[in-house]
Amino acid sequence: MRKIPAALAVLGLVTVGLAGCSMPGSSSDCSRPAVSDADVMDLIDVTGDTEDQPEVDVYTPLHAPHLAYEDVVTGEGTPITAQNQLMVVDVALFSGTTGEPIVATAYDGDLSRVSSPDQWTTNFPGFEEALQCATEGSRIAVAMSPDDMSPDVSVGFGLDEEDTVVAVIDLRKVYLPAADGQNQFNSGFGLPTVVRAPDGQPGLIIPDGTPPTDLVVQTLKKGTGETVTGDAPVRVHYSGVVWGEDETFDSTWGDQPASVTADSVVPGFAKALEGQTVGSQVLVVVPPDQGYGDDANGAVPAGSTLVYVIDILGVDVPPAE
Repeated sequence: MRKIPAALAVLGLVTVGLAGCSMPGSSSDCSRPAVSDADVMDLIDVTGDTEDQPEVDVYTPLHAPHLAYEDVVTGEGTPITAQNQLMVVDVALFSGTTGEPIVATAYDGDLSRVSSPDQWTTNFPGFEEALQCATEGSRIAVAMSPDDMSPDVSVGFGLDEEDTVVAVIDLRKVYLPAADGQNQFNSGFGLPTVVRAPDGQPGLIIPDGTPPTDLVVQTLKKGTGETVTGDAPVRVHYSGVVWGEDETFDSTWGDQPASVTADSVVPGFAKALEGQTVGSQVLVVVPPDQGYGDDANGAVPAGSTLVYVIDILGVDVPPAE
């Protein structure tokens, strides 16, 4: 089997704009069948350690009439519930006609190669159904009909029009789609109010009156995940509003979550992350001296007080050396 280090390059994936949409059927009580079509999946046997490239035995020639999948191993981690949710995966592809390997990602333990379902579904539309509600730590076998792959992929792999491809997806890491911690009581008198859409996306209502002159940090939701130490980049969704304005000047919602470090954001933003846990949502009011100060920055006027609401979705892993 060919091994090429860059997973996205290997399979010809294209980075696209990430829309903030949920996967079909996703909900707070996400569930999925362990086998979507036993008649098809009984023709595929996947073995081997999940840390390594899988060994796959296919009853050939396999012609899947539609997409089918099976959770060979079911993980206990975070489920995938949104198309723009971040994840780290290894993928191996096999010919349904011959059972022979086609191509695979590196399977080298590198957890820095972050992607999302909608990046993969550009070339493999069938991955949308196969990944819906799948959990971190899972190994998923997928039988893909020709309709579940883009024509360019089929041509690139030298497949015939009617060929089936068997994919094995190993879900190494799944980031949260939004903060999922427990709501916390805060005395919010004179401070902005946060409202949330059903998908967790927050909105900010800025009160009338003078903003506080000191940095204010409130934990709105308290997560139970990893603690933010500042030693590694943190993956977050955030929205920022200038005190006194109605519209956001910056937001990651509707796009890919940001990977931030202490030196990539204003000091007040960085201080708000210190000691927080993954799954938390944080409100921070940043006075000018811990924001952009006396300088204007894009849509932010000089001397502005900034208000951010930050969802902490995960901690990034540095690239393997």
